[in-house]
Amino acid sequence: MTNSSSPRRALIVRNDVSPFGKSLIQAGYVDTDQMQQALVETRKSGRPLTEILESMTGRQLPPDLLRQYKKQQLFELKVLYGVESLDPEISDISVNQVSQLLDTLLPIDICRRYRLVPVSKNETQPPSVLVAMVDPDNLDAQDDLNRILRPQGISLQRMVITLEDYQRLISEYLDEQLKRSKEAEAAKSVDVKGVLEDLDSLDSLQDAPDDGEADLGEAVNEAGGAPVIKLVNKILAKALQEGVSDIHVEPQEDYLRIRFRKDGVLRQAFDPLPKKITAAVSARFKIMADLDIAERRIPQDGKIRRMFQGRKVDFRVSTLPSRYGEKVVLRILDNSSTQLGLDKLITDPQTLQIVREMASRPFGLILVTGPTGSGKSTTLYSVLAERNEPGVNISTAEDPIEYSLAGITQVQVLREKGRDFASILRSFLRQDPDIILVGETRDTETAKTAIEAALTGHLVLTTLHTNDAAGAIPRLDEMGVEPFMVSGALLGVLAQRLVRRVCDECRIPYYPSSAELAQFGLAAGSEGEVTFYKANTLTPEGIANARSQGTLCQKCNGVGYKGRVGVYEVMQITERLQPLISEGANAERIKEVAVEEGMTTLLAYSLNLVQQGYTTLEEVERVTLTDSGLEAELKAKRKSSLTCRTCGAGLEPEWLDCPYCMTPRFHD
Repeated sequence: MTNSSSPRRALIVRNDVSPFGKSLIQAGYVDTDQMQQALVETRKSGRPLTEILESMTGRQLPPDLLRQYKKQQLFELKVLYGVESLDPEISDISVNQVSQLLDTLLPIDICRRYRLVPVSKNETQPPSVLVAMVDPDNLDAQDDLNRILRPQGISLQRMVITLEDYQRLISEYLDEQLKRSKEAEAAKSVDVKGVLEDLDSLDSLQDAPDDGEADLGEAVNEAGGAPVIKLVNKILAKALQEGVSDIHVEPQEDYLRIRFRKDGVLRQAFDPLPKKITAAVSARFKIMADLDIAERRIPQDGKIRRMFQGRKVDFRVSTLPSRYGEKVVLRILDNSSTQLGLDKLITDPQTLQIVREMASRPFGLILVTGPTGSGKSTTLYSVLAERNEPGVNISTAEDPIEYSLAGITQVQVLREKGRDFASILRSFLRQDPDIILVGETRDTETAKTAIEAALTGHLVLTTLHTNDAAGAIPRLDEMGVEPFMVSGALLGVLAQRLVRRVCDECRIPYYPSSAELAQFGLAAGSEGEVTFYKANTLTPEGIANARSQGTLCQKCNGVGYKGRVGVYEVMQITERLQPLISEGANAERIKEVAVEEGMTTLLAYSLNLVQQGYTTLEEVERVTLTDSGLEAELKAKRKSSLTCRTCGAGLEPEWLDCPYCMTPRFHD
């Protein structure tokens, strides 16, 4: 097999004896024939010359000769690629330095795919990151690196590194990750009893100072400090270690309940805590969020910023007076854990192409719809990240600002100061924008201003709360926007949901019965052709048993799911849809025509994800089928897909037996 890089390899590995080879011969380590044989072998196999020599002679190379070989190798690589070479030993590259960059800047899968590793970040103008690459000329690697770094305002600097040094740095990082995961697992079992042993000093907690941007990792390990302060720090640290999205602190009649939301599902994070600490815990969160701890009768909103494992994490805090005390909910905004990019979100190539085509238009309105927590902001910012270039002026109005994206103008809504979405949007129009993002369209004034901006040469992105894509049209009509303006400005509507991704390490393959398939409108003929999967979800007792036996899945820890995947419905405005919108057609008619034009519905998209092995039918039922407005679609789908397995006749959903040949419809 011919290697495309063989001409370059020939520059590094020659048949003539190099100065390094001559030194080996002079030292009596090998003779000339052995050296020539080793050179031929390394050129054929690609194995390091030093490894072949040690295998051939059965002796280790002396350190001084190894250093000479590496020096020669780095010099040749420098000449070959035309970039500086890196020797981690001389440059004193530490595993902590590499780990921090891998955790916050470049994902490990990119590094392993292209055999590269980030080694330092330079606070120049603009900032730059130095990446050591085994093949600095790999254009695919450069494209992916620039796609990740450019939206953050960071430039790329390349260096060449030997394969051996790259492997050593990555191995050290993976070893460190394994050590961290073991420590995190140990930290999950928080000793709440130990933290709550002494609660006598709770009255003085209100005078405790805020810690600014203190490091949570250090705060958790501190021996001193008030018990409730330590407890709150451990709650925040555990939430970050487990990658949850929300923390719920809920006073109950007899106890205090702490719950975490992960992958869209709430679960209890700790055993019930004593009721007597409810006020103290709420007060501590309010102190950290700079809220008024004396005010317990009205809701309050605030923000906490902390350092965790070398990165800044924001917590959006909301307090609400309830029957048994103040409920506190914290939304975790961890930008470093989110990789922006439409290709990372949308799995279907056709849907991805349609969204990118709409986002590349110079003007018009794009709506993203869905319930709270369905990933609308991530989708919008992925669009902005792909359009974020020096020649494009992007401005956003948000409440709150959830992502920091270098190179764009972001404005926080402050209603008490008269700075709402509509007023900010009007100001944007005097700032020569190309792309405008409005965090949410809530009122008529904002909606009309956004559409006017789209009609006057700007690309406007915003969100609405509707069940599906077609529902956005009557929603705008209810807000008082004229239908002819909507039809003229609207490019398309993207509705979305998030379903949990089934763990690919422990998922259980199975073939559903005809009855189960019929519930989702799937034809029984697909049984046996496509493998479906169930989540291997364990009970708390099962998790404990599996952990003790060493059989617990290391990826999902017995939950059965790990991460989430998006479900999308893209309604692109076509020539058939425009007159319907202008005439004020209802959502059902608009959706019907959109499907005829090729739109994939939320239900169809989610069932495709099931058949591709991304998720389960249980998740589709939990997330998608619970949406109002999908019942008619499902009923029609069931009716059209039910056929007799014997005679092929079409069946009605309520028929249990085929009326033509009397074959039972539901049978295994």
